[in-house]
Amino acid sequence: MMTLTPTIEFFADLPEELSNVSLRRNSTTGARTVVMTFERLQAIEKFQSFTQKFNGHLRLADEEGAMEIEPSSVKFIFGGDEGDELRGAQCSFDLVKNDHWERFIRFMERYAEANGMGYQDR
Repeated sequence: MMTLTPTIEFFADLPEELSNVSLRRNSTTGARTVVMTFERLQAIEKFQSFTQKFNGHLRLADEEGAMEIEPSSVKFIFGGDEGDELRGAQCSFDLVKNDHWERFIRFMERYAEANGMGYQDR
């Protein structure tokens, strides 16, 4: 089996670097929410948003294949003296089905290992 470095992409063939991920579970409904934080976005820095169409999905790819996830929200974070400096972005999405959650966790384990990230429980 071929080993593929896990990637996260908003635009095809332009991998983004994940800074943090938060996993939450609604105690009433059991729904699981993932919040991914990016300190910088390659797509914006390379002006890909003007040359390639955003397809509305976040693409997570690894050796098992690719997952296309529709974010429930994408929030851009600005700061700096004028308040117009992009400081990062947060992308949120819900995973309701257990098999989707398990597949996402396998992806995150591979992504974390490939990128020197670790899991920290609150």
